[in-house]
Amino acid sequence: MNSRKLLSETQRTFPATKACSQQPSRILIVDVTSPSWANTCSVLSEALENSLCLACSLTGPCRIPLLSLYLVQTQQECLLPFVHLKENFARVQACISELRSLSREGCFPQGGNGVVQAVEDGLQQFKQYSRHTAAGGSANSSVEITILTSQSGKEIVKQLERKLKDVDLVSLRRIQVTEVLKRDFLEPEDVEQCTPAEEPSSSDIAILGMDIDLQTIEDNVISLEMLFKTWLHDCGSEREHLHLLLPSGGLSCGTAPKPTLMCLKCDLQERLLDPALLSGTTDGTLRTADLNPPCHMTAWPATMLYKLQVVKALKSEGVCESVLYGLPFIIKPTSCWQLDWDELELNQHSFHALCHSLLKRKWMLLAKHEPQNTCPSWNTVVHSYYIIVPSDSATLLVKPVAVRELLMPSTFPALLAEHPERVQGPIESALNSLEVEVTYNPLHLKSNLYKYLKSMLYRPLHRQQPQPRDQRPERHQPKQHQSRAKATVAPLLMAPSPAQLFRPAGARRDSCAQSFLPKEDDKILH
Repeated sequence: MNSRKLLSETQRTFPATKACSQQPSRILIVDVTSPSWANTCSVLSEALENSLCLACSLTGPCRIPLLSLYLVQTQQECLLPFVHLKENFARVQACISELRSLSREGCFPQGGNGVVQAVEDGLQQFKQYSRHTAAGGSANSSVEITILTSQSGKEIVKQLERKLKDVDLVSLRRIQVTEVLKRDFLEPEDVEQCTPAEEPSSSDIAILGMDIDLQTIEDNVISLEMLFKTWLHDCGSEREHLHLLLPSGGLSCGTAPKPTLMCLKCDLQERLLDPALLSGTTDGTLRTADLNPPCHMTAWPATMLYKLQVVKALKSEGVCESVLYGLPFIIKPTSCWQLDWDELELNQHSFHALCHSLLKRKWMLLAKHEPQNTCPSWNTVVHSYYIIVPSDSATLLVKPVAVRELLMPSTFPALLAEHPERVQGPIESALNSLEVEVTYNPLHLKSNLYKYLKSMLYRPLHRQQPQPRDQRPERHQPKQHQSRAKATVAPLLMAPSPAQLFRPAGARRDSCAQSFLPKEDDKILH
C-alpha cells in the first residue's frame, strides 16, 4: 500500500520522549456484524476486562496511556472516547457491560465500510485530542489500532489499503487486523498462526516495514486475553535495550591478541509481570525505580541502555537452579528503527547463529553487567552477574545469578540409600495417586488475581483515607464509620526465594520460549 513508505518515514521524525509517553494510544474496533457474535461476545468481554484491570493495577508509568473503543454495527459508533485508562476504569467497565448487553446474532447485517469508517474517525479523533493536549504541554505522538472481526481478515485489509490512501497516517504506528474464528473453522495452517502470542511477529513489522498486520486467533478467553496483554509490552523502538558483548575471537596483525568485542544489539521483553508491581497503590504513586536496585536490569520501562559482557561459558548441566533468582527476561534481536536495514539483518543473523551454537554445544553464558554511569557519591561499583540460557527459538533467557556475597552457608545431609518399608510404602502410594503431566502449563492454574484486582478497582473513589492525627475529630464528636481494610496481594503471588527453587544440578530446564499448550477449549499455540 502507498501509505507504508509514508508511515515508515514519518515515524523517524518523532522527537525523543520519556519512556512513559513512548507507549502508543490504543483504539479497539469491535466488529459485531458477524453471525458468530453471540459466541464471541462473552469471551471478548471477559478477556478485555481481565486485561484492562491488570493494566490499571500496575504501578509505574502507564502502559496504555489512552484508550478508545469503537463498535461497528450497521455503522460505526464510538462507545468510549479517548480516556486515560488508570483514572477511568469505571467508564471502561461500563463500556464492557454495554458490549455484553448487545443484541445477539442476526440483528446486524454484514458488509459495508463500517470498519474503515471507524478507523478514519478514530484517527481524526486522535489528531484532535493530540492537538488539544499538546497545547497543555503534554502529548502522545502515536496510536495503534486493533480490529477484531469474524469477517474475512484479508478482505478487511484490502478495504483499508484502498480507502486509506489519502488519509493522514503520520500518527499511526500500526493497524492490527485480528480475525476471530471458532476452532472448527480454522485450517491447519491457521492453527499455527493462531497465537495469542507473546507478541505478533516483529520481523513482519520492523524488518519488512509492514504497517498492517493480519492474524487469526480462536474465540476463547485465553487467546483474546493474551492478545490484549501484548499492549502491556514496551513498544518503544527508538533505541535498543541491551548490548550483548562477546569476545571477537580474532587476532590482530601483531603478536598480541586484539581486545575487541563483538556487540549484538538486543531488546528486552518481560516473560512475567512482576507481582511486586501489583502490591502498591493502584494510582501509580509507587515508582518502578523504587523496586529495582541500580545494579539490576528491568525491561519496563526501558529508560537506559544495558551492557552485558560475556565472561565465561558454562555447561548447561553444571548450573544449579538454587543460585538463580529474580524474574527472567527474554532477549531478542533488536527492532530499533534507527538502525540501517543491513545492520538490522546482520545483527539478527548473528543472534540466530549464537542461539544455534549454544544449543549445539549445550552451553549457557555467564555475563557481567557493565554499569553505564555511576553516581559521584559511589566509591565502588557493584557488579551483578547473569546467566543466559538458549532456547530452540530465536530468543535467549536471562536471569540474575548469585555471587559470593549473597550466598548463604548450607550443609545438606546425604540421601540415605535405603528406607524402612513402613515409610517407603505409604510415600510410594501417595506419589502413585498423583496426576502426572509432561510439562507445567501456567494457563491451567488460576489464582483469583483478576477478581481481587477488580474488587480493588470497584471500591468507591470517594472513600476517604485515614486522616492524620492532628486532623481527626475530637473524642466527644460522633465517630464516623470508615473502612480501614488494607488489601495486600495474596502470599501465593510473592516471588519464591532461591532456596525454594532448588533443583539438583542437571535438572531439566524449560526453554525461555517453551510453548504452553492448554488442553481442548483453552488451547493456545505460541
